[in-house]
Amino acid sequence: MPTTRLGRDFHLLWSAAVSSRLGDALRTPALALLAATLTRDPRLIAAITVAGQLPPLLFGLLGGVYADRWDRRRTMALVDGVRAALVAALAVAVATGRAGVLTLLLVAFLLAALASLFDAASFALLPSVVPATALPRANGRLQAGTAVAGGLIGAPVAGAAFAASPALPFTLDAVTFAVAALLVLALPRGGRVPVPAGPPSARTRRPSVLTEVAVGIRRLRADRTLWRITLFSAASNLAISGLLAVLVLHALDVLRVSPAGYGLFTATAIVGGVVGALVAGRLAVRFGTLPVLRAVLAVQTVALAGLTLAGEPVPAGLALAVFAAGTSVWNSLGTSYGQQRVPAALLGRVGSAQRMLGLLTAPVGATLAGLVAGAYGTVPVTVAATGTFALVTVVAWRALRAAAPTPPADRPTMAGTAARPGPPPPR
Repeated sequence: MPTTRLGRDFHLLWSAAVSSRLGDALRTPALALLAATLTRDPRLIAAITVAGQLPPLLFGLLGGVYADRWDRRRTMALVDGVRAALVAALAVAVATGRAGVLTLLLVAFLLAALASLFDAASFALLPSVVPATALPRANGRLQAGTAVAGGLIGAPVAGAAFAASPALPFTLDAVTFAVAALLVLALPRGGRVPVPAGPPSARTRRPSVLTEVAVGIRRLRADRTLWRITLFSAASNLAISGLLAVLVLHALDVLRVSPAGYGLFTATAIVGGVVGALVAGRLAVRFGTLPVLRAVLAVQTVALAGLTLAGEPVPAGLALAVFAAGTSVWNSLGTSYGQQRVPAALLGRVGSAQRMLGLLTAPVGATLAGLVAGAYGTVPVTVAATGTFALVTVVAWRALRAAAPTPPADRPTMAGTAARPGPPPPR
């Protein structure tokens, strides 16, 4: 079967996403390092992390509504422009010694709030950039590119850049946002949901934001297969977030990974995630999306069992790489599946609803893992994660056997959603 070309527009969108992710990877550790130079109070440092995690929960569904109302291309460019200005102002404040903890809290909160709108618009825009048959490969390329930019390039460089000058990572982040905005503006005009025909009074009458959110959620529920994929993502996210919360302790205490070697150990997950993202499209073409999703859950269950049983860093690292590859495949194909079935007018809201469910289970899993590990050690956490994936696999093996019919009113359209946050895990 001939491979569909992704085209110039996709490569512009890909470059913008990679540029933004590189900046994020430079800024995130720099924020933590800067906070540690300003205060040693763990509550304040944790508050900065929380400030970056709350906005998706508070504004995620709202971002989906406006991604469906506004021109998506212009929305993405505007958001990146505002983020560039915001981070540039932070860089100036750091360079002049005027950045305090309150400044970091505010910047972290605002950047995460803007990201909620950007993410909704970005996922919604992709189906208008590439053909429907190329969506699995396009999503895989996006995940692979952002994983390399964030995990293999940005994160290692962030510490060195901060050591050279505390303002440097933020300056570079502002530049990457500005570059991303220009790349998005180079895309052809479009991305706005057409205004329905009718009398002027009918066209200008908009439902309330809450009504539009409810419409998106109902549409997600109406597609049984897409709703099941969403629930399986949320359930597996519970296990993944718990595993990530104690992974460093498990590596140091159980696997006896040295502190110097921990970065190399976690790099196996990045490499595995990149490989999984690159092969996801080919697997979908060869075997079909739903069969691959079922198989991925089974493979990930085996990989988690291997991580649990491993007593040495090398086999554990290999198991972690396989697990991360499975997460990338699930993300790419789950996203593409929704993009081919959800109507264009609802794609921002449906995608935001899916991401919201995944975000809701993540803190629960991390909290439970911390409590269990504090009382019994990290091995019970990996056992529980394996058991969770095994249960999800058993249920999904039957539930994802065949696609449910697309709701009749939506058959002629397509859209975009996101199942799990991208590689490496969580989903």
